[in-house]
Amino acid sequence: MDPHGGHYLNKDAVLSPLGAARMCQLLLGCTIMALVSHSAGYSANYGVFCMFVWCFCFAVTLVVFTLDITRLHTCMPISWDNFTVAFAMLATLMYITASVVYPVYFLQSECPDEGCEVQMYRIAVTVCSSVCCFPYGAEVFLTRAKPGAVVGYMATVSGLLKVVQAFVACIIFGALANDSEYDVYIASQYCVVVYSLCFSVTVVVVILTVSGRTSSLRFPFDRFVVVYTFFAVILYLSTALIWPIFSFDKKYGNTTRPEDCPRGECPWDSKLVVAVFTNVNLILYFVDLVYSQRIRFISSSAV
Repeated sequence: MDPHGGHYLNKDAVLSPLGAARMCQLLLGCTIMALVSHSAGYSANYGVFCMFVWCFCFAVTLVVFTLDITRLHTCMPISWDNFTVAFAMLATLMYITASVVYPVYFLQSECPDEGCEVQMYRIAVTVCSSVCCFPYGAEVFLTRAKPGAVVGYMATVSGLLKVVQAFVACIIFGALANDSEYDVYIASQYCVVVYSLCFSVTVVVVILTVSGRTSSLRFPFDRFVVVYTFFAVILYLSTALIWPIFSFDKKYGNTTRPEDCPRGECPWDSKLVVAVFTNVNLILYFVDLVYSQRIRFISSSAV
């Protein structure tokens, strides 16, 4: 007990709906890692990515749960609410991706050479990974901004969209790195510069918000975010027009997928992924711009 009669341990971290969601995250995450390590297995870059997602999310969730129940997060020089909701949004996206990637590359219509038991373990991993998306999504839902409530920026629609935008940009970078031939034309190199610039600024905005340092800036953070989002919409609009022309127009590339293009190593596939997710991010930045006009920013490390 402290001098004011308060408890050292936070029972709400366990007994509240948020606490229940985090315990489900830990239980499912531990189950997935046990199944994969025991028999399901993983290999190649896709398998390593999935295992990284499960281990990373489990480790951070365990740290968050421990700091919350012990109240030690009050000693950390960050905006705790902004950090937890941003991580929950990121973990939701990472789990969704892993839940799609793992069965695509490790589940087969027939039993693998290792036996049907391995197939059953891999099905169990896929099911647990898919189910685990919901506890993380529930945490985002529980900690999101409510009408009239004073919350951190990351709990608003605009803040959550920043995390999604950065995640989508990572997918674009992955496709670019997978033999997308982006260095052939100056125009496609311009698109890469746009992706990199917008990603960098978005990450900086998230870091400043999570670290609670927005109030120490010498310029109005709220105006900066809105102006940046506006320019991001313009820049992404230009790439949404330029990239398809220099990737699929018959003058610069192939309008259809080449028949001799191997799966997983086809530049045309990578270009298509970039084109699709460019338009996804364009929509996300536009929605972000609309919502940023409807919120009131509070630059304070206390939130």
